Amino acid sequence: MKDYFYLIPIALGLGLAGLAAFMWSLKTGQYEDLDGAAERILHEETDAPIRTTKSER
Repeated sequence: MKDYFYLIPIALGLGLAGLAAFMWSLKTGQYEDLDGAAERILHEETDAPIRTTKSER
């Protein structure tokens, strides 16, 4: 029974920390453009070519 006095505040603290992190991510716009990030991976047109030096050729 004594363990509950430690576990309940720890669980509430972790829950509040998770909620605060989620609210922060909403506020900073992390979920604004979910489809754009998924499609950007598939397009190779915007990739910059890798530059090599003369010694690597």
